[in-house]
Amino acid sequence: MFLSSVVSGDLTLVTVHQPPVLAAALGHDVIMPCQLSVSQDEKTEISSILYWIHTTSDTGNSALWLPSQKYRGRVDLLDNNSKSSNKSIRFQKVQWADSGRYLCKVTITTEGDLSFRRRGNETLLMVYDTVLFGLTSHNDSLLHCEVNVTGDPRYILSIHHNGSQSQTGGSSPGDAITFLPYVTLSETVSLRGRGEYECQLHLDGDLITASRFFYSPLESGELVFPEPWLLYLASLLLHVLILLGLLCAELFNIWLDSRH
Repeated sequence: MFLSSVVSGDLTLVTVHQPPVLAAALGHDVIMPCQLSVSQDEKTEISSILYWIHTTSDTGNSALWLPSQKYRGRVDLLDNNSKSSNKSIRFQKVQWADSGRYLCKVTITTEGDLSFRRRGNETLLMVYDTVLFGLTSHNDSLLHCEVNVTGDPRYILSIHHNGSQSQTGGSSPGDAITFLPYVTLSETVSLRGRGEYECQLHLDGDLITASRFFYSPLESGELVFPEPWLLYLASLLLHVLILLGLLCAELFNIWLDSRH
């Protein structure tokens, strides 16, 4: 968004930049970017007051900064200087309920006491959990991947084998449970040979997170020799017996010395 105003005969252009979409890992911190761009005469100084609002909160517009009771202790400014162009915040320990749209607004006061407010275009915060990836419990020839995410079709889950995407039916959400704040994406593929399998979660084409599985099956006719546990045990017992023998001999010598 843009604002043009005349200050001491000079044209001032103010822009508030926010990314349209941001992904955050459940339970982790995330930086919510907001950058103020001011094109003006070098002699013109400005100060600003920052507001961050959660516009899709269930309780209406909830203040993220300055923090309302709901967010107290979870939000910090990256730069406390009111004249800084960096209006980003650190949002701590992201929860499912934090999914939604956030608006950065700035009230600007120029050196000539001209005040005006500008706002960004909102950032959609989308949350994702840890990717679970491994062999299915009922069939060791199938690989299954699943992850819980904020419900949005822009999240795509896929499985790759040695760098090439495996053929699947597309990311399928699990059974819809209306009271849960997330949906579960899942993919299942058959093992097609040795190598590296990787389950990838993308958002708008960007890789967000991934989990790897390495598969190295035995070749046909390859012999597998069991671990020689009995040999290990016998070797351990032999060393114990030797130590016991030495200890008994030492105790016997001490007894003989005490007899003289």
